[in-house]
Amino acid sequence: MTCALAGPAFAQAGEQVVGSTSSAVCTNSAGTHASLAGMVVGFSQSENEQNPFRAAETNSVKAAAKKAGVARLLYTNANDDQAKQVADIESMISQGAKAIIVAPLNATGLQPALEQAASKNIPVVTIDRATAGTPCRNFITNIGSDFYVQGQRSADALAAATGGKAEIVEIQGAYGNAVETQRTAGFADALKQHPDMHLLAAQTGNWSATDAQRVMEQMLLAHATATAMYSHADVMTLGAMRAIQQSGKQPGHDIAIVSIDGTKALVQAITAGRAQADVETNPRFGPLSFKALGDWFAGKPVSQKLIMKDALYDKANAASALKHGAPY
Repeated sequence: MTCALAGPAFAQAGEQVVGSTSSAVCTNSAGTHASLAGMVVGFSQSENEQNPFRAAETNSVKAAAKKAGVARLLYTNANDDQAKQVADIESMISQGAKAIIVAPLNATGLQPALEQAASKNIPVVTIDRATAGTPCRNFITNIGSDFYVQGQRSADALAAATGGKAEIVEIQGAYGNAVETQRTAGFADALKQHPDMHLLAAQTGNWSATDAQRVMEQMLLAHATATAMYSHADVMTLGAMRAIQQSGKQPGHDIAIVSIDGTKALVQAITAGRAQADVETNPRFGPLSFKALGDWFAGKPVSQKLIMKDALYDKANAASALKHGAPY
């Protein structure tokens, strides 16, 4: 079954809206009732903030920390290094963090740091990507999008934009990453509902504009009949669009484009007719992260999974979305 294309009405300044929550919860049985105000809290970012998603994510966490009145926010950036992220979290613990927010780089690899936090009863909130571990011990909740559904919605959006007939190339995220795996699978499964849409080739762009531009150059040479592109991230889409232009074709005209993220640059491209649709992944995790931590310390149940209700931007709503500040 594929997903409907309609997204939610745009929230104030693009704030996140929870679409669904898990029935399983975590509750602080110790009942410490500690206040976030005056607390030391850690935030471990995973990737370089030249990526607009990561920059907006960090800004959201920092703003929410300030609003919560934390005494100090220990901020680190692993810069795509798994070992560094583990070391960063362990350093936060040694510096006295009483709660930690983590944007995991990968779906595995953080267990040593998470176990150290658990041994000291430090609650951990993971955002965007989930990571391996035991709920209520290694983390109290994961807040993020449904990446599989994003892939489904992308296929449906591309079908709507092309009348259900297209020759497609796909630029995927880094291989071995859970986000890439799920966005690939969702798209492939939804394509089964559109028999005249054919996937010609798929290759990783490694979440990089430069890599995606190179990959798109190669795919256009190898597949001259391509009429559409699906990209797992806006940063890669923008690089691929440069390759399309340099080949003498027009993005959004000769090659229909559907992407994932919801950045301002890509939504502006939709209004200019250079792309067809963009499935949102809202990076503004700060308020929900601190709410989850506040509820935990207050002894209230915290859902183990909070799934966002992401918008879908297309030519019908892109201008309105930009006006309301929804894209980042």
